[in-house]
Amino acid sequence: MTSSAAPSALSDPIPVPPVLAEVVRSGFVEGHHRGSLVVLAADGSVELSLGDPAAPVFPRSSNKPMQAAAVLRAGLDLSGERLALAAASHSGEGFHLALVRKMLTEHGLSPDDLQTPPDLPLDPAEAETYLAAGHVRERITMNCSGKHAAMLAVCGQNGWDPATYLDPAHPLQQLVGQVVEEAAGEPVAAVGTDGCGAPLMAISLVGLARAFRTFVTAAPGTAERRVADAMRAHPEYVAGTRRPDTWLMREVPGTLSKMGAEAVQAVALADGRALAFKIDDGSTRALGPVLARVLGLLGVDAPVVSRIGRAPLLGGGAEVGEIRAAF
Repeated sequence: MTSSAAPSALSDPIPVPPVLAEVVRSGFVEGHHRGSLVVLAADGSVELSLGDPAAPVFPRSSNKPMQAAAVLRAGLDLSGERLALAAASHSGEGFHLALVRKMLTEHGLSPDDLQTPPDLPLDPAEAETYLAAGHVRERITMNCSGKHAAMLAVCGQNGWDPATYLDPAHPLQQLVGQVVEEAAGEPVAAVGTDGCGAPLMAISLVGLARAFRTFVTAAPGTAERRVADAMRAHPEYVAGTRRPDTWLMREVPGTLSKMGAEAVQAVALADGRALAFKIDDGSTRALGPVLARVLGLLGVDAPVVSRIGRAPLLGGGAEVGEIRAAF
């Protein structure tokens, strides 16, 4: 028997998200990337809404600032590059891996203690160099190893079981959930497992934008502001030398930016304006054009915006088109 709550194909169609970006090859639109987006004004009110930004999503690594703030609230004394790396999806460059190793050693840990899945460097150029040198996938090379090093360190400091630090019921992960809810201003809608194995809290895009706004407007000395300040001061440790998050935070003072897998992006400007969006099909190739378009609408006038927005398509090795924002 069909449930009375089931949507009818005729009377209750599933809403189709709007097109945020289109794929243009040789002057012909050959595809679209749909999704949802929200922009918050400096006072936190919704200024622009596309699609359904009130629906819960998994922010993936865009949740990392909240996870890093939870580590601080739990008592771990991190600052500077170390704190930025605790909130990072690092590229696997040499300076990233060196600092993860140092953080582990400082707390009596080793790479074998990490419960990240073995992986290659996230940056394709770094991955090629890594493989050419004869290396294999390692836990420390996974882009979340800085976050996991910080989580293990605070477990040791508090006498929490390090073997179960990724369990949603673990005291640290319970604290992460509390920080997420406070920053987002809404309850966690669902808990899943992220690619690195850590618990993943679902919130709306409105909540995600609100969380980033909370971090940049928080009082100096709070865990949230300390994380934001560390990320903005050391953006190369948050991402890498060839990554848009790094470029944006380096070239637009006061900006906090963090992307997440499955095409999630969150940004807060120094004045408290914020944005968050997700491309439904998870294609990260549309992130740059959409982000650049929103930054333009917000009046961010810097060369980095054009750099981030450039997404050429190739044909026969030559540029024959682009992915461009469609709103």
